[in-house]
Amino acid sequence: MPRQDISGRDHDLVLYGATGFVGALTAAYLARHAPADCRWALAGRSTAKLERLRAQLAAVNPACAELPLLRADSAAPETLHALAAGTRVLATTVGPYLLHGEPLVAACAAAGTDYLDLTGEPEFVDRMYLRHDAAARASGARLVHACGFDSVPYDLGVHYTVGLLPEGVPLRIDGFVRTNGRFSGGTLASALTAVARPAAMARVARARRRSEPPLVGRTVRAPFGPPVRNRDTRTWGVPLPTLDPRIVARSAAALDRYGPDFRYRHYAGVRRLPTALAGVVGATAVSALAQVPAARRWLSGRLQPGEGPSPQRRARSRFAVRFAASGGGAHLVTEVAGGDPGYDETAKMLAEAALSLAFDDLPQTAGQVTTAVAMGDALIRRLQDAGITFRVVRR
Repeated sequence: MPRQDISGRDHDLVLYGATGFVGALTAAYLARHAPADCRWALAGRSTAKLERLRAQLAAVNPACAELPLLRADSAAPETLHALAAGTRVLATTVGPYLLHGEPLVAACAAAGTDYLDLTGEPEFVDRMYLRHDAAARASGARLVHACGFDSVPYDLGVHYTVGLLPEGVPLRIDGFVRTNGRFSGGTLASALTAVARPAAMARVARARRRSEPPLVGRTVRAPFGPPVRNRDTRTWGVPLPTLDPRIVARSAAALDRYGPDFRYRHYAGVRRLPTALAGVVGATAVSALAQVPAARRWLSGRLQPGEGPSPQRRARSRFAVRFAASGGGAHLVTEVAGGDPGYDETAKMLAEAALSLAFDDLPQTAGQVTTAVAMGDALIRRLQDAGITFRVVRR
C-alpha cells in the first residue's frame, strides 16, 4: 500500500514532552539548529509550561517567539491522534514508555506519521512491533525507537564499522562503552520499569520472535556472555543486558551489508578486572531490588524524571564506544565519541534524527525500523557535523 499523503500537514516536526528536562534540551537544540524553513511546534500537557519554554527559546532564537504550542496528553488519546494528524514527524521524550508510550505510537502508525522516541525498554519496543508494525507498514509510517544514547552510538557505530569491512563474509564486532556521564531520571525510571518485569519481557520477546519472518541464508546473533578481556580496546568488558544489542541485531537482520553470518556483543568497558566483577555484582543487585516494590520506589526516588545535572556537570561528561571488528581477514578498531551522553548528546541525537526523517533523502522504509535502517549514513553525517566523532582508531 502506498504511503499516505502527508505533504499538506501543518508541521514538519512536533516535539512532544518538550517541557521535561531532556525535552527542553532537545527544544533548545532545535531552536539553534533547525532550518529556518522548518515548521516545528512544541507539545505537552501544560500550556503554561510550554509558554515559559517558548519564551526561553525566543531568547536563543527570536524566530521561536512564534512557535506553535500544542496541548496533548497521553491519558487523552484523541489529543494524540490530533497531534499525529497535524505533523510529518513526531518526536517524544515522555517515558517510561511502557506506561505512557503506546497511545502515541498507535496514533502515528494510523496517521502515517514518522515517530521517534528515547526508550531503552525492550518490552515496550517488542510490544509496539507486535501491535503496530503492520499498521505502520500500511500507512507508510516509520516507527524509530531508541533515538538517544539508547541506542544511536551502538547502532550507527556498528553500521559505520560494517561499511569499512569486506562484503559477503562473516563479521564479528564487539562494542565497549565507557562514560563518566550520569543517567537521567527518565532513563532510571525506564530501566527500573524494564528490569522489574523479566517474565513479561521474556514472553513478549518470544512472541516477537515467532511473528518475525525468518532470515533465509543468513545468521544474526547478539549473545550475552561472561566478562571478557579485549586486547584491542585494552579493557575488560562487562556484558550489558540492554536494548542496544537487540537494536544492532535488528539492523543486521534487515541489511544484507552485514554479511551472511553476523555477531555483535555489547559491553561496558572497564580497565581492571575487580571493577568488572563489581559491575556484574552491582547490576545483579539492582535487578534483584527492582523486583521488590518498596525497593523499586526507593531506587526511583534517587533521581526523578525531569531532573538532571547542571550545565557545568554536563560539560565535564563524556562517552566513547570502541568497536573491535574483524571479517574476511580485515581487523580494525573504530570509535564513536561525544559529550554528555544522558542529556546533551541524547537531545542532539533525537533532534538530528527527527530532522533527518523530515528533510533527508532516505531509503523507502516503513513499519518499526532502526536508525541504521531508516537513516543510516545520512544520520551519521548529521551527527559528525554536530560534533559526535566516528573514526578509525586502528587497522
